[in-house]
Amino acid sequence: MNHLAGHKNIVSIRGTFEDKNFIHIVMELCSGGELFDRIAEAGHFSERRAAEVMRTIVSVVHHCHTMNVVHRDLKPENFLLTERGPGGIIKATDFGLSRFFKDGSSLDEIVGSPFYVAPEVLKRTYGKEADIWSCGIILYILLCGWPPFHGDSTQAIFKSILSAPLDLKSEPWPRISPDAKDCVRRMLARDPRKRLTAEQVLNHHWMRENGAAPDEAFVPEILIRMRQFTKMNLLKREALKVIARSLPPMELAGMQEMFHDMDEDGSRTITVDELREGLRRKGAEIALSEVQRILNDIDLDGNSKIDYEEFLASTMHLNKLSREENMMAAFEYFDKDKSGFITRDELVSAMRGIDQGVDVDVLLGQVDKNGDGRIDYEEFCMMMRASDLDVLKTAHEALKTKVVLRNVVNNVQMEPVREDSSFDMTQVEATGVVRVMPASTSQRGRAAADS
Repeated sequence: MNHLAGHKNIVSIRGTFEDKNFIHIVMELCSGGELFDRIAEAGHFSERRAAEVMRTIVSVVHHCHTMNVVHRDLKPENFLLTERGPGGIIKATDFGLSRFFKDGSSLDEIVGSPFYVAPEVLKRTYGKEADIWSCGIILYILLCGWPPFHGDSTQAIFKSILSAPLDLKSEPWPRISPDAKDCVRRMLARDPRKRLTAEQVLNHHWMRENGAAPDEAFVPEILIRMRQFTKMNLLKREALKVIARSLPPMELAGMQEMFHDMDEDGSRTITVDELREGLRRKGAEIALSEVQRILNDIDLDGNSKIDYEEFLASTMHLNKLSREENMMAAFEYFDKDKSGFITRDELVSAMRGIDQGVDVDVLLGQVDKNGDGRIDYEEFCMMMRASDLDVLKTAHEALKTKVVLRNVVNNVQMEPVREDSSFDMTQVEATGVVRVMPASTSQRGRAAADS
């Protein structure tokens, strides 16, 4: 779930604690109950309200998919509300069955909750498209109040999912708009290759018209993080590389999948063409000039490519900076003599391998708040946790000061400063592979995609 941080409709983790018996995960309070309860109370939703809810759910799924995560257990019970009443915000939770994936690869484990399982999951060959099927089931329920494929046993439900026709003729479907039915039908295409993607669902005319779709284009989280990284000063960028280097493998799994997904030739580097194509696959159509600028700013060693450590630094979520051990590890990397300060000489040494025209004095001026010519731990933490706006303002002031000093120096004439296997029901029933998740799991702090 930390890997997915940054989306307002995913429940956030406040902290983790461990005793000799348990690991405790403290999560954002959602006191409004489950979305399932709202559906049960209402019976079914109006088209406009259903579209609003689905926009939120599918935007979460889109975010997951752009971050190479498939949820695999989407259902109304796994969406909570922050409060009761109309102001409650929907939050996705329970990522216990989620997995990282690579585009083009497939999963084979039968998991999920019976009513919401996609047919290809039962055939043991599936990918992220299975999440869209589950979303289609949720939309169907929102519009009419019951699932499209049902039965009086798990076996009967699965047989219905695999072969029963989609009923869009019984009540209340004659009173539901053709556009809404088109959206449902295309989300529940049995062939996953013909099923809408998350982005296509969000852009479906019914969803846009009824869901108050925003005018601005969707920006994938990976691009947001990369753009954020390029605005940081070089010390902060280099420090993030140090932090990325020290993270445990479990926390790197999601970013590792994204890196391998973009690194098409397996060279362990990403070229400008691979970066542009990788971002395009995640829904970001941006000019080659911006892709080149982003690559140049991430490419700290100047080899015209993004290596693995540079990619990790530029795409990891900044919630990693809330951990004291990460901050201390980064500070100690620069403080070579363990004096408790990063001196100008240590800064020069650290920046030596960076091919970006580093001006160490300007960099030092941005971070050294008390003007003693060195960076203490408190100043380092302030710099690392500062917003982009704070960093830009500080850099601007430091640059203005340097220009004034240079003018003074030049005026006194001193030296200038240089700058499908088939579905086997008996096998499933014999092995108990299918996991029917009880509603109460939506309130457990499960975070298998924690990275």
